[in-house]
Amino acid sequence: MRSTLLSRRDLDFLLYEWLDVEGLTKRERYAEHSRETFDAVLELSEQLATKYFAPHNKLNDANEPTFDGERVTIIPEVGQALEAFAKAGLPSAGMDYELGGAQLPATVAQASYAWFQAANPGTAGYPFLTVANANLLLAHGREHVEKFVKPMLAGRFFGTMCLSEPQAGSSLADIVTRAEPQDDGSYRVFGTKMWISGGDHELGENIVHLVLAKIPGGPAGTKGISLFVVPRFLVGDDGAIGERNDVVLAGLNHKMGFRGTVNTVLNFGEGRWTPGGAPGAVGYLVGEPHRGLTYMFHMMNEARIGVGLVATALGYTGYLESLDYARTRTQGRAKLPADPSAPQRPIIEHADVKRMLLAQKAYAEGALALVLYCARLVDEQRTAESDDERRAVTQLLDILTPIAKSWPSQWCLEANSLAIQVLGGYGYTREYNVEQHYRDNRLNPIHEGTHGIQGLDLLGRKVTQQGGAGLLALGGRIDATITAARAEGAEAAELAAQLDSVWRRLVEVTAGLFASGDIEAALANSSVYLEAFGHTVLAWIWLEQFLAAADRAGDFYDGKRHAARFFYRFELPKTAPALDLLASSDTTTLQMRDAWF
Repeated sequence: MRSTLLSRRDLDFLLYEWLDVEGLTKRERYAEHSRETFDAVLELSEQLATKYFAPHNKLNDANEPTFDGERVTIIPEVGQALEAFAKAGLPSAGMDYELGGAQLPATVAQASYAWFQAANPGTAGYPFLTVANANLLLAHGREHVEKFVKPMLAGRFFGTMCLSEPQAGSSLADIVTRAEPQDDGSYRVFGTKMWISGGDHELGENIVHLVLAKIPGGPAGTKGISLFVVPRFLVGDDGAIGERNDVVLAGLNHKMGFRGTVNTVLNFGEGRWTPGGAPGAVGYLVGEPHRGLTYMFHMMNEARIGVGLVATALGYTGYLESLDYARTRTQGRAKLPADPSAPQRPIIEHADVKRMLLAQKAYAEGALALVLYCARLVDEQRTAESDDERRAVTQLLDILTPIAKSWPSQWCLEANSLAIQVLGGYGYTREYNVEQHYRDNRLNPIHEGTHGIQGLDLLGRKVTQQGGAGLLALGGRIDATITAARAEGAEAAELAAQLDSVWRRLVEVTAGLFASGDIEAALANSSVYLEAFGHTVLAWIWLEQFLAAADRAGDFYDGKRHAARFFYRFELPKTAPALDLLASSDTTTLQMRDAWF
């Protein structure tokens, strides 16, 4: 039976026929790998996700973690799934051999992880955060590798990121958690952190919190933020688990989705525990003082692409489930006026159902291609042969990151909405999975920086920094695709002409937004800009897939070409009114007053 989690055929197309992941094995870092090792990982991932993760997805949703004042209780299936995940070596799949990893390309590791996100995002959230935590420490806190990173990669410890606070929200300049230096070089951390996924549980031996805090006397605002490792239990130099640190669970947050990932409010330095005979959570500085937000962005950017991946996976599995339903559900008849004596036909034969399924296909397959393309850039970044090459790839990845996070979060959520619609009345009942997929996915436009924050990041920073280098880098890749499509001629050339027109208009509008020098007015409609930019990028991604399918015969390739046609006819035209609005420098939102609501 074909899986309704993801399409292995689509993954093979994206990895081998489009992104040429096999070509990465010519690079020293991946020289010991081959398509056989990549396929083995993908097959294992599908098997483990199907056997250990998918069966308790609805149970995870119906029986979310509870806190009795002393400890958090989580259904046992979560721990069993994570144990199987760790035993397979998947937490360290993309890590260096010296760390016990398999040194897989990021592209393959992301494709592997998509199976688990599609099967059970609540359970998959724990290793997702842990690996991102480990990657940050490997980049900026190598002194913490033995005590914290290696146990995380072995599945013994879990990791979190602790940024937000109740009074600060996304405004990290306003955090008040403080870290007081101690004579032994450690710090004592005091404060409250909010919305901490994986913040307290008994799934492993320890939890490694990465905490943003301010050292007294440091600069004001974000320039005074430092980053600290604050473990739930202290760890000795020999790696042995020591006494309980002063990290206290204040309560759980109860969410509409992702219910299987425990979400917490944590108090640091409350005094309930007194490690070393004194109150205050023991913390260890990562890197240099006052550079914490810079370091944390390493984890946040990885997490943003990861959010795009889980949004994609949820959109994809919802699409496949509604497709399966539409093929088997009979309703209505072929001819109008209907002949009541004629047999009913599967609803997939109705034009409007085809429209909804085709939209889901365009969103889910386009989003998966985008996220894997970004992962391919990570591989190019890691294996670049020169600083100039690495710099160019980094600029491209930087400008695509807000798109990779926000576009799947918006449009794969829409895919989940359409999946519910395809199922009709059954779609919003808990007997089917698609209503849960929608609830789970609704969190992703907020996770790791809201839609509005991504718009501000894209327009306010990414398209202008370094003299617009990222925009030029992206434009270079898009122009190369347009040139290749024009050389193909016929329909490919027609699509190329459409993309060329929209991309050039987007660049023109971007320049015009800052012409007046009024930054507030330029950024007022940054979310509209984000959506127009995202749709343009996805049109490019679909043209890339169209070219990869070329003139190959078969239902799969016909489906790819038709999804590309759909995107260009139904979706890309949506950029026109958005770009018109942006070009007008409209200030309707700025002019609105509180009293007028």
